[in-house]
Amino acid sequence: MELWILFGSFVFLLAIGTPVAFCLGISSFATVAYLGLPPVVVFQRLNSGVSVFALMAIPFFIYAGDLMVRGDIARRLVALAGALVGHLRGGLGQVNVLASVMFGGVSGSAAADASAVGGLMVPQMKARGYDVDYAVNITVVGSIIALMIPPSHNMIIYSISAGGRISIADLFTAGIVPGLILALSLMVAAWFVAKRRGYPTEPFPGVKALWSLFVSAVPGLILVAIIFGGVRSGIFTASESSNIAVVYALLITVFVYRTMSWHDFVEATSGAVRTTAMVLMVIGCASSFGWLLAYTRVPASMVALLKSVSDNPLVILFLLNIILLILGTFMDMSPLIVITTPIFLPVATAFGVDPVHFGVILILNLGIGLCTPPVGAVLFVGCAVGKIPISQAMRTIWPFYGAAFAALMLVTYIPALSLWLPSAFK
Repeated sequence: MELWILFGSFVFLLAIGTPVAFCLGISSFATVAYLGLPPVVVFQRLNSGVSVFALMAIPFFIYAGDLMVRGDIARRLVALAGALVGHLRGGLGQVNVLASVMFGGVSGSAAADASAVGGLMVPQMKARGYDVDYAVNITVVGSIIALMIPPSHNMIIYSISAGGRISIADLFTAGIVPGLILALSLMVAAWFVAKRRGYPTEPFPGVKALWSLFVSAVPGLILVAIIFGGVRSGIFTASESSNIAVVYALLITVFVYRTMSWHDFVEATSGAVRTTAMVLMVIGCASSFGWLLAYTRVPASMVALLKSVSDNPLVILFLLNIILLILGTFMDMSPLIVITTPIFLPVATAFGVDPVHFGVILILNLGIGLCTPPVGAVLFVGCAVGKIPISQAMRTIWPFYGAAFAALMLVTYIPALSLWLPSAFK
């Protein structure tokens, strides 16, 4: 009965439009009351959920990404991407994907990627004869790459949700190859769609112009090396690297590029504070919800249920993918990571799946959910940037969904794609 109360109240509140954090908190209170536990348990779990040192990395990575967006870093990265791949069929579509790879290594946020890269690329693509639905679709699905390329703060949330037993450095490293595979899949899809629609290519600017654009973009690219290299080598933790990223972003945008105005600084700071408050509120309430799942032995029940369905790991992984894809369409990513990790990680490990590998599968699954109605936060951002209704984008987004799903299947069933690089660093 307690599970009916927990999930029933949550689904009902979500259906009537209650913010996710309140859905999680209220349903936790209702279940605790039914179980006869003291209500203070919910507050204790909420407090312990956000009182984790590793979470300090999230606000600072968000802040660093916002500073980079407002400090002209995104434009320089997009210009470099244009010089590198603009001459391919559907040139600006290819540029869009490569820009997401570069900017994803700076922001770590799909929404920030869709906003920054989309804000630069969608108007250019429309002006040069590309259909707006194509521009929006490649921007939206391409933004998932930011979730895979370090620094992905969702990887940090996954590590914490798993009890802090999984190395953040390993997760950062494990996401690189799958992120590049996703990018390649999307570039192939962009090429086919562009060829069918007869989109133009961009002229190659020449080696001299390419070198100039590379030099201009180097300070932004160095940030990726600082974050990844520092965390991977053990010189500093993910939390420390996020602070270094903020200081570096300020130094570059204020003293090197000289593009950061006082107004931009204030907007970036206040925006990071608002985003951090929302994310941490959701994580705290989701921690209470997740504790109740463990208290009512949902993970053990899920393991037993799936073992009764099949004892084949390939089948179980396919079922987990389907469940996660469906859940991702109804709820935002951060709370889903906190809720689903305690449930599905024991299932995955019971069937021999490495926790790092499962983390990559989880993030990629839920990333696709960000591009899918009815919630689809990134889809809403992309359509807002392109100024088109969601229905128009959904009619033609399927080739890019197919490319993302193909990448997901490769990552799911070839563990070496995720685990080879972390093992190489060891």
